[in-house]
Amino acid sequence: MSHIGKNIRKFREEKNLSQEQLAVKIRCGTKKIEDYENGIASPNLDTILKISTVLDIPAAELLARQDNR
Repeated sequence: MSHIGKNIRKFREEKNLSQEQLAVKIRCGTKKIEDYENGIASPNLDTILKISTVLDIPAAELLARQDNR
């Protein structure tokens, strides 16, 4: 899983959103969210901005590498 995918999953779960709910809010398919979270695909900048808006976090938070604590 990519660091972006891990961050999407982390913040999505903190907001108690399902993959489907996030997909509806950013107008994409649920499979895309699953692919992002599993590191199969990477969201483009426009999608990162949409996700960060829905999750109410700065886009930089999605892009940040987290340490493995």
